[in-house]
Amino acid sequence: TRGWFYTLLVISTALFNRPPFKNLIVNGLVLAQDGTKMSKRLKNYPDPLEVVHKYGADAVRLFLINSPVVKAENLRFREDGVHAILKDVFLPWYNAYRFLLQNIDQYEREEGVEFTWSESSYGGSNNVMDRWIISFTQSLLQFVAKEMAAYRLYTVIPRLVKFIDNLTNWYVRMNRRRLKGEGGSADCKNALDSLFSVLMTMVRVMAPFTPFLTEMMYQQLKKKVPSFNSADNKSVHYLLLPTPKQALIDVDIERAVSRMQSVVDLGRVLRDRKTMPIKYPLPEVVVIHKDKQCLDDLRSLEKFILEELNVRKLTLSEDKASYGVTLRAEPDHKTLGLRLKGAFKAVMAEIKTLSDSTLTGFLEG
Repeated sequence: TRGWFYTLLVISTALFNRPPFKNLIVNGLVLAQDGTKMSKRLKNYPDPLEVVHKYGADAVRLFLINSPVVKAENLRFREDGVHAILKDVFLPWYNAYRFLLQNIDQYEREEGVEFTWSESSYGGSNNVMDRWIISFTQSLLQFVAKEMAAYRLYTVIPRLVKFIDNLTNWYVRMNRRRLKGEGGSADCKNALDSLFSVLMTMVRVMAPFTPFLTEMMYQQLKKKVPSFNSADNKSVHYLLLPTPKQALIDVDIERAVSRMQSVVDLGRVLRDRKTMPIKYPLPEVVVIHKDKQCLDDLRSLEKFILEELNVRKLTLSEDKASYGVTLRAEPDHKTLGLRLKGAFKAVMAEIKTLSDSTLTGFLEG
């Protein structure tokens, strides 16, 4: 194989003074879990058909796409890696899809009307969380298009996992009451439209990677889209990949929600350290940050922070000295150890002597 590519390159260069291809994809080797070559005689690998029957072909595909193999590096095949794709990607994704259909059924029963979706309703809600998840979806489309054009398959899955986390652990969980109709009929319709828009977009963009799961979801979702009743829309694989809607991308909302998520995550960590379960309300949470824009972003989403951390008051401040907060430096032992070798201990001791004022000056540039 290498000789064939070499010959192609030589002939093309000699005749046309250019490479014989625009893009060249080289895959690595799939090895057994212990790093040796797969051997039928040794049976040092799981039966591929059994893995497919157990976890599904889509899970195997996604596992391989997200592996070093697509970067021309070797992969030690692990069955638990395929299981992780099923657990961390497919199940949360399917649960969000199932939750949407359940609440659409409830909406239709309670309101006595049929739920339908159209492109014109995409991004029509003014709710900040609806606008955020729609914007995040469009940013994902933009990212996928860019990475696919550069043949970087391996960057898509980490971004997809983050997206699914935002969809299930943040959007769906924080808007569960709205999706169930507790905020009124109009608000419920906006929430359902937003979630439907996101899932339909996700099904279309992920179809090349997970063809079977997306087709199953699409066949159910398209029943709610009157414009998809034609033969041209019979399968998700007949559709073009959706293009990003730049008008729906709001970087300010994405930045603000990301900062809100960081505060909530840190608050939960502090509760765990102090063994204070989330069910016990606390009087106040104080957030200190030197960036005023960051504090303004958090103030705009104050109600979500109060709800998620179960606190009564949010205090935002730029003055860490008033709260007795000081900075200290901690060395990255692994990174510095590899670089500094024998000098690491002396450098580590020096790092730990750095004062708050020195570190503050360093951060401020």
